[in-house]
Amino acid sequence: MSGLPSMRSEISPERERILKEVVITDNGPGTILRDFDAFLDYLGGRDLPVSGAHQLPRNVLPEINARLAHPLQLDLQRPQQKSYPHIYGLYLLARASGFAGIGGTDKKPFLFLDKGIYQAWENLNPTERYCTLLETWLLRGKPEIVGERSGGLFWAPDNFQMWMYFFGQISEKGLQVAGNRDAENSLRYLPGWHNLGLLDLFGLIQIEHGPPVEGQGWQIKLITRTAFGEALLALLYSKFFRNANYILGFEGKRKTPVGVLQPALQPLFPDWKNTLSIPKWVFREGTYIFKVSLGRLWLRIAIPANYSLDSLASIILNSLKFDHDHLYHFSYEDRFGALRMINHPYMDEGPWASEVMVGGVPLRVGQRMTYLYDFGDNWEFDVTLEQVAPDSAVGKPVLLEMHGNPPEQYPRWDD
Repeated sequence: MSGLPSMRSEISPERERILKEVVITDNGPGTILRDFDAFLDYLGGRDLPVSGAHQLPRNVLPEINARLAHPLQLDLQRPQQKSYPHIYGLYLLARASGFAGIGGTDKKPFLFLDKGIYQAWENLNPTERYCTLLETWLLRGKPEIVGERSGGLFWAPDNFQMWMYFFGQISEKGLQVAGNRDAENSLRYLPGWHNLGLLDLFGLIQIEHGPPVEGQGWQIKLITRTAFGEALLALLYSKFFRNANYILGFEGKRKTPVGVLQPALQPLFPDWKNTLSIPKWVFREGTYIFKVSLGRLWLRIAIPANYSLDSLASIILNSLKFDHDHLYHFSYEDRFGALRMINHPYMDEGPWASEVMVGGVPLRVGQRMTYLYDFGDNWEFDVTLEQVAPDSAVGKPVLLEMHGNPPEQYPRWDD
């Protein structure tokens, strides 16, 4: 790919000079700080209904777009969230950083602003804010948060890979998009709309816009790399992302500490002294009431917080008179919008259901987990947390009620 070898080289003295001369303010590089604050201001003081896939409602997109430093001019009748790549990227940052959380039930979810994290954000200087958002995007901005699939090719997190390989496609003269059907189509995959918006917001690329076309979305004439974007990419690759074993350790755990990029960036951005403090989940005592659904069948189960998810799996199977001969996993969306899995004790990779207590799973009341049992027959149960009673009402897992007839685990098929 054109330009890729230079992106992977050691950072040169010239690129170090470019980075040292950059002064991060609310006005640059890029418009990320201004536009992120505009997005948070819009969320503040309201619970914004979102779709089941946690996408922003269409009717608010033009209003948010109008608040950005450089609103896009579209001529679409029914634009979606991804029609506005900058909003798409801002939404990813808000979820992945913990600023914006999902409340309500899975049937009626809404987006809200976490005021505690927002107060901590206000105490950070512009450099600390910029670096915090950069780290959030590169290390915690999982594609599934915005409903996208992972597009990673090798060892590094998706968004860094997309940035690196996209820069490899941009020649010194830039990437001509207008009139180039292949380039227009490829942007949705490499780097992806949310990454394209963020590359622009962070000041890593420059985009020359074209006039709106009836019935079409964002019109792009030309994309060029900025000197700042090239230098920052080289620095991050040289000082952090080239260490594959280090990166794979974080990716395997799907949990990256806040401020992990600080040692790589702070020598050239000395104003990055503080990191954003995000409260950790605290074990929640009490009795958990779950509604477990499988088609028309549903169960209601009570289980104490100090019992494991393996115990929850067992009472579900026992209630249906299923055997326990197969593997399973629980999956749920964490507070940042990323998918988490808790596996059968006999699976190779943890966390394991026998070691994770019910009270240690960060579910909100009304939120659903999926319990997938038997990876051959794929029995998929919806497990919705209905209530957490602070005072323990049961001493062990209990089936409270069952409606409908349990299916046969191994139905007999006539010839």
